[in-house]
Amino acid sequence: MNQLEEAVGRYQKLLETEPYKDLGWAEALAERMLAEHLTQGGQLICPFLRPNFISRRQYDTLVKAAEALFSAIDRVKQMALATPALLARMELLPAEKMLALIDPGYPFLAVTSLLDTHLGNGSMYFVEYNADTPVGVAYGEALADLFYDCPPVKEFRKRYTLQKLGGKKHLLAATLKAYKQYGGKKQPNIAILEFRQPFQTTEQGEYLLLRDFFRAEGYPTEIVSPDQLEYRSGVLRHGSFAIDLIYRRVKAQEFLLRYDLSHPLVRAYREGKVCVVNSFRSELAHKKAIFDLLTDETITAGFPAAETKAIRQYIPWTRMVAMAKTTYQDQTVDLPAFIVKHREKLVLKPNDDSGEHHSIRGWETDDAGWERALRRALRTPYVVQEKVEATHASFPLLRYGELEIRDMQVDLHPHAYLGKVQGCSSWLSAGDGSAFSTVTGLAPTFILEPKA
Repeated sequence: MNQLEEAVGRYQKLLETEPYKDLGWAEALAERMLAEHLTQGGQLICPFLRPNFISRRQYDTLVKAAEALFSAIDRVKQMALATPALLARMELLPAEKMLALIDPGYPFLAVTSLLDTHLGNGSMYFVEYNADTPVGVAYGEALADLFYDCPPVKEFRKRYTLQKLGGKKHLLAATLKAYKQYGGKKQPNIAILEFRQPFQTTEQGEYLLLRDFFRAEGYPTEIVSPDQLEYRSGVLRHGSFAIDLIYRRVKAQEFLLRYDLSHPLVRAYREGKVCVVNSFRSELAHKKAIFDLLTDETITAGFPAAETKAIRQYIPWTRMVAMAKTTYQDQTVDLPAFIVKHREKLVLKPNDDSGEHHSIRGWETDDAGWERALRRALRTPYVVQEKVEATHASFPLLRYGELEIRDMQVDLHPHAYLGKVQGCSSWLSAGDGSAFSTVTGLAPTFILEPKA
């Protein structure tokens, strides 16, 4: 049993002792989450009763590897922008490509980003890159504060040192640096751009926390839907609120499904009248195809040694699905035939997270279903990726007033600001491929070290 397993076992045994068997503390914790808006879709963002622990060594390894990969991804994006053949391999929609080619006014291709990571005992793989403004920064910081002082964690801290992993200040600093590089001279008015849900009458979710944080730091901030934007006389507005800086969560593809290129945001962006973070250029790396380019050694051969080493060690083999030959472990293979033959160790993933298409895990599919999935992947942009074992751990949760232990899949998300990792969040799911689960959510993340 390693240090983390021992700590988890000790924590969960603690919950079985007095006074923690009485779950009044857990109910009080849930009430505080509700009071502090730590909810999403009407559910608590964290239904779990323990934090996710990682060791100092794991965190340091994660940071070093992730920063090397963020640098490599940035390099690939620059190459794609300069090379039409590489840009074509990203399978961008024509409108996405047009937006990507607009200079955002600052040199950074991604101000904020994260990697979806499977971190196990002695293993680590990055399976997806996300160029959205990272979900979990404000939620994770607030959860860490709540859990740090809740009764069982206070008792647990008598034996272990726990370090919180916050990121809000780093997020704001990186956003303001992009704004300054863009040419912003004054204190900006910030609009947090998100889609308003039908019949939504009040603000909710993480962006409420970010709005309040930005305001507390002295920056006038409003939460705005694309429908509420106007552009006139060279100024992007929400009513009387003139906007200098957009903090964008809305994905380009989702935006383009609802609006065309005459939208006020696009006009202001094209004319350089608003700073957008992340810029639409960041969408290049939001495609799963970025891992195809990263794992193609003909593209990365001239990259720095630290980056190529990180790619080899931590990125699973990935290819865009096509009627083509490719390489696998230095062997030339016919890609469709290879996919059919090696179903048990492959997963098919849509190039875009549009919600219309879903990942298909070969080991959970029969031969006929896999061949149907392959035919669809040849018609619609998909990648094929080598299987990576997911990380699982048991977590206690409060269900209908009772303590329940669930096996959860743990996805760790290191958050980067201008390529530097500052904290991470932990996303827990049922891990069975189901689209909906009431026990999906975030857990606060702590670096754990035993006390001397």
